[in-house]
Amino acid sequence: MTHPLTPPSWPRRLVRLVAAPVFVAVALALAGCASTTPPAGIAAVSPFDLTRYEGRWYEVARLDHAFERGMTDVSATYQRQADGSVRVLNRGFDPGRNDWRQAEGKARFTGDANTASLKVSFFGPFYGGYHVAALDADYQWALVVGPDRSYFWILSRTRQLPPALRGQLIARADALGIDTRALIWVTHHRTDPQP
Repeated sequence: MTHPLTPPSWPRRLVRLVAAPVFVAVALALAGCASTTPPAGIAAVSPFDLTRYEGRWYEVARLDHAFERGMTDVSATYQRQADGSVRVLNRGFDPGRNDWRQAEGKARFTGDANTASLKVSFFGPFYGGYHVAALDADYQWALVVGPDRSYFWILSRTRQLPPALRGQLIARADALGIDTRALIWVTHHRTDPQP
């Protein structure tokens, strides 16, 4: 994979390393030059309550990137740590390998903890942006963007969304400038063996 955030001068071995991970945050984290601020014209949600955001979220839809390509049953679990960081555990099923894959990382707020703008690292000192651009008042769904509009996810506390809500979220994503015609709707048919 040639990751859009991968500088062309990086060695091929490192580019292959970037291509191998399963989850978006891994690839974003490896791109040391990645922005940790929201894309222009997109503001992160504020006020934001990490305690309410903690726990498991299901990836309902995403834009395509090689590090997640073909993955099903994808989820992300967030847990606050004593040092103020957030443990991030991304899991999903790889049908090509017929196995569950996971990546564990750490997120930190880029500023005030009341604003849902974080930087995520799965590899040393390299961080990528993670910004909650829209959030349900009851913390049941979230629209998340990365360092630019080519990184976008619809997350939900449930594995599927009612059609009416799905339509509303697509409209909100369109308003953010996301190419919603390119969204991949993630299937969730398996039971993750990890709680």
